[in-house]
Parts: sequence; C-alpha cells; structure tokens
Amino acid sequence: MHQRRSLFFVLAAALVAVSLPHAARAANDAPAINAFNAAFANVTSMTWKEQAHEVQGTSQQNRVYDYSFMKPHFAKTLIESGDGKGSGGVWAGGDQVSGHQGGFLSGIHLKVSIHDGRATSIRGFTIPDGLIQNIVAAYADTAGTLRQQSGGKMGGVDTDLLDLKVANPASYGGVTDMRLWLNADTHWPIRQVMYAGDAIVLDQTFSNYNLNANLSQNDFPF
Repeated sequence: MHQRRSLFFVLAAALVAVSLPHAARAANDAPAINAFNAAFANVTSMTWKEQAHEVQGTSQQNRVYDYSFMKPHFAKTLIESGDGKGSGGVWAGGDQVSGHQGGFLSGIHLKVSIHDGRATSIRGFTIPDGLIQNIVAAYADTAGTLRQQSGGKMGGVDTDLLDLKVANPASYGGVTDMRLWLNADTHWPIRQVMYAGDAIVLDQTFSNYNLNANLSQNDFPF
C-alpha cells in the first residue's frame, strides 16, 4: 500500500535515474564524461526510454518510462508499463511537478513538491534525477573514487564503464557503488547499476534515443 501511494505520479527512476543528492561535491574526471558532455552540448531536445528496477527495503518496483527533455530545464515522463502505468509528470525547472495518475483519474492534475512522496520513485528519485545529463553528472559530482575502464560488449556495441566507489554511502541512500556503461562510439548511456554492498538497489537501461525530437514548450504542459 505504501508503495502504491508513493507511485501516485510518474517520476524518474530511473532512472531514470538516476542522480544522487549532492550532499558533497566532488571533482571526478573521466574521458567518458567529457565525451558525453560534448555530445550532449549538440542536443536541444530529445526523447528516450528508461527501464528501471528499484529496491527499497523489502519493496521492489519495475517500470518502463518514456522520457522527454528540452533545454534548458523542461522534462516530462510517462509510465509506459509497470506499477503506476499511465501516470505522468512534468517538471519545468522549479521545485514543483505537475502530475496525474493513470486510468480514470488521468484527467486530474495536481502540483506538488518535487520531493513529495507521491512524486518520487520508490527510492526517492525525482524527474530531474532521471535526466540523462544528471545521471552522468552524478559520477563527476559525487564524492568518491572514480575509475574508467572498458565495459566490454553490451547490446552488441563496445562500452566504456564508469565505476564509482561512493565515499559516504550514508549520505546517498546506502549506495556504495555506482556503475554506468556508455556506448564507446556515441558516448550515450546504455545501463546503470547501483549497489548497496552486494545487493543491487537500482538497475536501469536506456534505449530508443531520439536526439532530434524537435520539441517545444507546448510539449511540457505545466
């Protein structure tokens, strides 16, 4: 019951996912981060899908999100499948989100705090946390030890792997290790996994990128 209440609106995961709260700032650097930033600089608006599995205590959540983003700060999500299917949310850069449930309540829109329990994923991730650029930025901004290495093949493509050992897990929801695989040619993320010790607490995949979505502000009704 608690899980369903917290899923009142679609939110990130993803995680979108996924970017952790910046209780501490770091200055981690890696070629894959710089390459992604250069690729992202050429994008004005985009869409993609995030498939996310999250674990919080004894509760689990599985979802597929449809994500839309337009610079500088417009984001929209819709739960395509999984718990809360049909729910959606829009973020316009402030401290609120506008959201709706799926099903017969889809016509009722409410604005709540971006951190409201009805407006976060099961692990507390928000819409902007699930934005691709924020997911990558977390590896630069989170205090810890970052290492880049070959991630091998994933989905038939070569990958770069960012592996971050979190310095203070208690400040980051208990997460001890964050791993992000990026396409070695395009530099866009493919998968992210977060661990609390040996247990996976977040597993995301990113697909169906449209980097020329030609969106306008009308696509983000707030």
